[in-house]
Amino acid sequence: MSKKTLGAMMLVPIIAAVGAGLATLIPWPGPHRNDLGYMSLCPFAPWSTLMLLMVAGVLWVVRGYLIGEK
Repeated sequence: MSKKTLGAMMLVPIIAAVGAGLATLIPWPGPHRNDLGYMSLCPFAPWSTLMLLMVAGVLWVVRGYLIGEK
């Protein structure tokens, strides 16, 4: 597999993790309030947001290592 293909394939889970992390903050009617004080799509916000963004960051670093970026 070429480095270009591998880099493109690694972008898919990175974009998905960032998108999911941002989606956790969307206001949404629900039974529980999150730690920020409002009802959102995910009751574990902002912790789930931070965790998903950290996963995206780790994947970005791994992608850079695998395709040889400095």
